[in-house]
Amino acid sequence: MSTTVEESVLARLVTDASHGVPVPVPVTLSYDGSDPLAVRMVFPPEVSLHDGGVTWVFARNLIDRGLRAPAGAGDVHVWPLGRAQTMVELRSPDGLALLEFGTAALRRFLFHTYAAVSAEVENQDLDMDSALAELLRESR
Repeated sequence: MSTTVEESVLARLVTDASHGVPVPVPVTLSYDGSDPLAVRMVFPPEVSLHDGGVTWVFARNLIDRGLRAPAGAGDVHVWPLGRAQTMVELRSPDGLALLEFGTAALRRFLFHTYAAVSAEVENQDLDMDSALAELLRESR
């Protein structure tokens, strides 16, 4: 079984322009089992402030937790909006993006990622002591 998952979904960018009518935005959600804790949210160049597309990388369990209750700290926040919608807020030095996703699409994506690499298995290959030692060595 492949440990790579990629799904295209349509999100809606919520802005104060256009009288609050959300703008449709194509988003690619991706997961690679070689980086089992992370998911990627890829935005095409046409919806980016820069020439190229933009990729956000954050914890897979952030989406999982955010489907049930507000979750997140720092640059990425996720929370349910009723039963059918989930909000994702992305903050950067360039500004803030508020996106509305269909909850079913995010659940389907997560289901496929957990089928590829289960939550129980994702931490097994991590050697936190070695990773921390390497980080401390690099900072000197």
